Amino acid sequence: MKQRPMDYEQARFNMVEQQIRPWEVLDQDVLDLLFAVRREDFVPAAHRSLAFADLELPLPGGEHMWAPKLEARVLQSLKLLRQESVLEIGTGSGYFTALLASRAAEVTTVEIDQVLAASAATKLARHGFANVRGEIGDGAQGWGVELYDAIVLTGSTPLLPETFLSQLKPGGRVFAIVGDPPAMTARLVAWTTPGSRVTTDLFETVVAPLKNAAAPSRFRF
Repeated sequence: MKQRPMDYEQARFNMVEQQIRPWEVLDQDVLDLLFAVRREDFVPAAHRSLAFADLELPLPGGEHMWAPKLEARVLQSLKLLRQESVLEIGTGSGYFTALLASRAAEVTTVEIDQVLAASAATKLARHGFANVRGEIGDGAQGWGVELYDAIVLTGSTPLLPETFLSQLKPGGRVFAIVGDPPAMTARLVAWTTPGSRVTTDLFETVVAPLKNAAAPSRFRF
């Protein structure tokens, strides 16, 4: 019997209605974006049929894509504006980069794995994202000296380096998943006034750490 081709649009609709809305993602602009940016085009070919499943998908080099509901929830929490600049640490597949670039003026995305970086760059260019600047390197504890309106770490970090907070523009915010398994917290730190920040813990989750992520000093006896 010939297998019926996958109905990607129905699968996308089901993802939004069954996974993402129930996870408190109700921003219509975010929901519309999930229909506009084709997630399946950024998923490795071997896993394309699972592009809308509620799970992390493996990438080359032992990395993983975030689950769709996490991508949507983080995007909603950032509340990006069209004129803003974003720093993303961990390009991965390039899909979340595409979501960021669809909302912001420019995105600088940093990936330590050259194979992933090249693959993501190709996909982003194919989809016409000219406002993305890809960099190859280790951004786990900061990147460059530029200031940004939003900074996103796509891997977890036991400690959030002060470097990222110092790279925020007035009104800027950092999203990071902070802690060690099995207890990690998705955290948004917002710049309010000079020397003042507001930290909001959004939800608990577990995500693999960035390579070379900052870690607390361990006492040795």
